[in-house]
Amino acid sequence: MSAPVPISTQNRSTAVMQRRAEPHDSLDDFPTPPWATRALCEWIEHGIINWTDGPHPMRAMSVREPAANRGHMVRPLREFFGSVEAADVHDYGAGFPVQDYLFGPDPESVHWTITNPPFRLAEQFIERALRTCTLGVAVIVRSAFLEGVGRHDRLFSTTPPSDILQFTERVVMHKGKLTATGSTATAYCWLVWRKEVDGTQFGWLPSCRRRLERAEDYA
Repeated sequence: MSAPVPISTQNRSTAVMQRRAEPHDSLDDFPTPPWATRALCEWIEHGIINWTDGPHPMRAMSVREPAANRGHMVRPLREFFGSVEAADVHDYGAGFPVQDYLFGPDPESVHWTITNPPFRLAEQFIERALRTCTLGVAVIVRSAFLEGVGRHDRLFSTTPPSDILQFTERVVMHKGKLTATGSTATAYCWLVWRKEVDGTQFGWLPSCRRRLERAEDYA
């Protein structure tokens, strides 16, 4: 795959600096339902476990979640990965370190970065993740993220994802809370960058919420 467009390891862009000073209620706080993360982990486990340099059991892999929020994605990641590193720019009371993922030098490399990035900073999250992962990057985004001439020119034309995984059922995300009820008009997909795969494949994630959802996810 094409090399990612380099950006400064000391990212002092206006967007990043403004984000560090924003009040909590302006943050892009849309918790990810755990079943949606399990769907991705199962796809990794069952579909791409055999890499060209040999098998990589997921329990031997490390993963970073740099926008951990209240831990709704961290918990299912721990069900699959052996090592999960989590942090967030804001303290949501879940006990994770408070760190700005886009500020300062690049963190040490991990096997995967899997996250629900702030929508307007998603490109920067993806760029940094691609530099600091050895196997792959996955972000859950609104399907509308695939649109846009500017985003295509900055990201997709130079660093296209290896896989676009469109949910066939709606992933319900509400600002500031995780709930098992409600509806949404917004469609979501996982974008995946596998380091050893060229070209982009489009696929669907079959209906799986009922099978992957747990009552304790919403405790």
